[in-house]
Amino acid sequence: MELLKTLYSTTGLSMLTWQQFIMIIVALILLYLAIKRGYEPYLLLPISFGMLLVNLPGVPKEGLMEPGGLLYYLYQGVKFGIYPPLIFLAIGASTDFGPLIANPKSLLLGAAAQLGIFLAFTGAILLGLTGREAASIGIIGGADGPTAIYLTTKLAPDLLGPIAVAAYSYMALVPIIQPPIIKLLTTKEERKIKMVQLREVSKTEKILFPIAVTIVVTLLIPSAVPLIGMLMLGNLIKESGVVGNLVEHVKGAMLYCITIVLGTTVGATANAQTFLNVTTLKILALGLFAFAFGTVGGVLFGKLMCRLSGGKVNPMIGAAGVSAVPMAARVVQKVGQEENPSNFLLMHAMGPNVAGVIGSAVAAGVLLIIFK
Repeated sequence: MELLKTLYSTTGLSMLTWQQFIMIIVALILLYLAIKRGYEPYLLLPISFGMLLVNLPGVPKEGLMEPGGLLYYLYQGVKFGIYPPLIFLAIGASTDFGPLIANPKSLLLGAAAQLGIFLAFTGAILLGLTGREAASIGIIGGADGPTAIYLTTKLAPDLLGPIAVAAYSYMALVPIIQPPIIKLLTTKEERKIKMVQLREVSKTEKILFPIAVTIVVTLLIPSAVPLIGMLMLGNLIKESGVVGNLVEHVKGAMLYCITIVLGTTVGATANAQTFLNVTTLKILALGLFAFAFGTVGGVLFGKLMCRLSGGKVNPMIGAAGVSAVPMAARVVQKVGQEENPSNFLLMHAMGPNVAGVIGSAVAAGVLLIIFK
């Protein structure tokens, strides 16, 4: 019996706490959502598995997030802000800014959709969080996971686990969260509005755009350059057309490798001690608030543009101003076709959608200037 007791005391079962048990259940639920439901699987799957690994009892500390552990060293790319800009590089290499160039007013919709960031920031301050914590929570409203991770590692690294889980969970729920908000704020007639076909954008314009954006953003908000600079470099590599093989590797193998490492290490920060507390509940509630009001801001500004244009702008495209590319644009397309099967809004919605990517990165830069 003494031998059995000794063997049992060395197993993870003897060390399992109720907090770890809850976190293991949360990790399994997230794995189910990623695998079975297909909710942002590329990042939600490694994040949830990293969460599972770090909360299993009995694993030697040097095997994970402590000095000497594999994930500890891989996490340095998150800690020093390396992985998110590299993901932006890959996003830029797979993004077409043509719809935004063809309709520059879309940039205003992308800016309006950042409303949720600053409302959630204010709410977080009222709930007693610090300015740095509030800024990190508010950026969830931009619906851009890499940006949320980048800003949080700079301002509130202790909150990285819950913020990353909230950001990617709400991004995955775009098709569920956005349609009710769109329908609440628009009329049936507005949702039926057809928009004229966008003009064709020249190759020269597409090459000059990332260069111009990089210069302007650097001059105005230098702290946003790591994200915006990498985004525009990736896009310039794509649009230049001179390094085709490089484009395929950047938006393919490189993106997926970084995504696995980023997701697993970020998930491994969500241990029971840092995740199971009142602050996490505040983050989840404020993150949903931020995301919802980002959609509200975009749609309301879309309604204003509709009025000013004499009914030529479908206000729904403002909902795509959150930077969940291209999911938010697809939601607009789907809702539009429910009202009018012959209505094709996808390309019109892609303008605000890619503008939202720029907008969230700029918003992160502004918050960094204030609090870093």
